[in-house]
Amino acid sequence: MLFLIPLSCAAQNMMNDKHNAIDIVLVHGAFADGSSWSQVIALLQQKGYRVTAVQNPLSSLADDVSATRRVIDRQPHEVLLVGHSWGGAVITAAGNASKVRGLVYLSALAPDSGQSVAQMLQRLHAPMSGMQPDADGLIWLDDAAAYAQVMAGDVSPEQVRHLAAVQQPIAAAAFGEPLVHAAWRDKPSWYLITEGDQALPTAVQRKLATLLGARTRQLISSHMSLVSHPQVVADFIEQAAQAIQAQDPSP
Repeated sequence: MLFLIPLSCAAQNMMNDKHNAIDIVLVHGAFADGSSWSQVIALLQQKGYRVTAVQNPLSSLADDVSATRRVIDRQPHEVLLVGHSWGGAVITAAGNASKVRGLVYLSALAPDSGQSVAQMLQRLHAPMSGMQPDADGLIWLDDAAAYAQVMAGDVSPEQVRHLAAVQQPIAAAAFGEPLVHAAWRDKPSWYLITEGDQALPTAVQRKLATLLGARTRQLISSHMSLVSHPQVVADFIEQAAQAIQAQDPSP
């Protein structure tokens, strides 16, 4: 049994070599955990990529960035970093790691250098509202009906109940933490814009994608496109990976 782990890792690494050694790291948002990527992970693995989902504590921006950097450091190859929703703020900071080659934003927040998420939303005339922290300073979305309305209007009721059951609350203070330098200032980015999104207005997503100079795709979807449209999301991520590979001068 002890020999199964290294043999499995070796086989996966051999498979990854077919894809020019680009590893994919997925960063979930608020009110979710790493399992929200399950369908996307399976599709990307079928394409031959090494894929790892970060488990963000959502206790602070700094904590989430640290968790993401630990995963980046463990990758044997260069990294394509993917962030959904709040995860966009995380990859904007963690993406400064030298191993990161590109950034993919899925309906995601993308603060500028020296800016917090709250400041970014205020500047875009979309201030946060309707999120009341509890006595511990945490914001929850653990009611299935509310989850469907805000996050997952095109997801089956069964899946919504599961998402609400595993959702992780986020510390309200995290939205006020500024990041030092925005990685998208230096690295190529891609942005999947979801039309009809009830969590992050589509107009705000378009403004962010323009600010980033990102290559974009538009999709009619709820905020949880990674659950309701996993094939589209996986294909979009692969397109970014292929674009990075095409720029790689190595044989």
